[in-house]
Amino acid sequence: MRLTLAFSILTLASAWVNPSINMGRNPVVRFGAPLHVLADPSNEVSINPDPATSSVELTINVTGEQTKNAYDRVITETSKNIDIPGFRKGSKIPANVIESVLEGGNGQAPGGKNMLRKQALKQLVGLVETVLQDHPTIDPIGQPDFVQNEEILVQMFTPGEPMQLVVKTDIWPTISWKDAKPDSKVYEGLEASYTRKPFNQAKMDQAVKDLKDRQAKLSPKGDANAVLEMGDACVVNMVGYMADADGNKGEPLPNAASGDQVDVVMETGKYMEGLVEGIIGAKVDDVREVKVTFPPFLKDKTLAGKTAIFEVTILSVDTRTLPELDDEFANAIRPGLTKEGLMEEIKTAVDSEDAKVFTAARNTALEKALAEKIEMVVPDTLITMQCREKYAVMLTEMRDNGTPDAEIKKLVTPENFEKYKEVARGGIERDLKASMAVEEIAKIENIRVAPDEIEEQMANLKKEVAQSGEEFDEQQMRAKVEATLLRSQVMDYLAGKATLDVKFEEEGDFDEDLMNNIMEEQAERERARVAEVAQAAAAEEAKQEQ
Repeated sequence: MRLTLAFSILTLASAWVNPSINMGRNPVVRFGAPLHVLADPSNEVSINPDPATSSVELTINVTGEQTKNAYDRVITETSKNIDIPGFRKGSKIPANVIESVLEGGNGQAPGGKNMLRKQALKQLVGLVETVLQDHPTIDPIGQPDFVQNEEILVQMFTPGEPMQLVVKTDIWPTISWKDAKPDSKVYEGLEASYTRKPFNQAKMDQAVKDLKDRQAKLSPKGDANAVLEMGDACVVNMVGYMADADGNKGEPLPNAASGDQVDVVMETGKYMEGLVEGIIGAKVDDVREVKVTFPPFLKDKTLAGKTAIFEVTILSVDTRTLPELDDEFANAIRPGLTKEGLMEEIKTAVDSEDAKVFTAARNTALEKALAEKIEMVVPDTLITMQCREKYAVMLTEMRDNGTPDAEIKKLVTPENFEKYKEVARGGIERDLKASMAVEEIAKIENIRVAPDEIEEQMANLKKEVAQSGEEFDEQQMRAKVEATLLRSQVMDYLAGKATLDVKFEEEGDFDEDLMNNIMEEQAERERARVAEVAQAAAAEEAKQEQ
């Protein structure tokens, strides 16, 4: 399953993209293990929102007790994973002993004391979660970053001494609607345009013909000498036999293959090949031997594709009169229905399957129009999150297309990712705006996904995974399935309220294979562009090594 494969590359990319970002709408903010024991009501905290970047800056006056507890916790964790002569591994080791060892003792490289302080500072970042618990309207995303220089903070840090920390964290943005009015909904009446393949007029004509055929009126055709012609109708008795090797009547067919009082419309293609042709010119009471061939796709495989002979007795010969396609005809179908309304309903029904193929194109057009109606600052953390997933999927596709893993790994660098991110930023911002708008619309309009729909999709995914033998994160996949279904329902709702300009390609102009080739060429150009970035990065690295 491609999605699972993408997640494996996603994990590889996580080494250089913030791993604390959660994929859900309301992520669990992973600040490391939060030090709830450090919570101190006496802390002086100032919170400064920055609407321009959808972030907040927090200044926290950390107490001496908090710095001591943070450092002690780091020392305790370090004790579990360090070997020092004279101390049993995992036992409590004094801080000064660990510091001495990490500063060059016992064969260790110097600088370990600063490493311990950095770990303690990371523990203190957990205070952000404690602080924001009193501010439920602030919904943080990802890992907070120090505003101050981290190296200076390390030098300032002394266990047991108070200090001031200034951190910044992105928050979930709020959306507002452009030109919103109290008595209207901005998201209704969207104007969007998309292109799809031509409407199937032949299918439409056949549907209209079938409907008229069902409403045809029958009347006896002349006298007893009237003969069957194409377009007429008749009632017959049929007795069937299998054709033997010489083409003569053989064993009788099963009763289900024969019948009395069978209605036959004199049109080719409606019945077994040869039946209609075999009774043209027949009169009432005539008996015809008609050789037919059963369709090869017949459910009864004992008859499929076989030749048979029927004794056909003509019981009646009628003229069929088809109704005019007008308002009277439409009203007979359903009271109050007009010709125009009937034709529109038939067109919608005929085109429903073809239209489904282009639902994605319709939704993309609606999302672009929807994004234009929204005022929202997209924080960089969200862009990084979405870009990381897209980048991983692109790398997966490259591997599927034969790019060696060694070449793919060369692309997984911070520099290449940042360049890709800048190229993809505009589209990702638009998609995120539309995505958040969809959630907001679902809440306003009370649009929900039925649990059985989710379970049906999950069951199908589980079958696919079972066949492929790949890993499956059910919780994560369930969230994605529900989000996808919800998005589909909201898009259908918006489409019903929108003004859609559907452009049908001319029959001679639309080339589905050509379109697929164009899409593949675009993907290939994107892969080539990323490869060029990787080559440039590799060349720069080689220069630095020289």
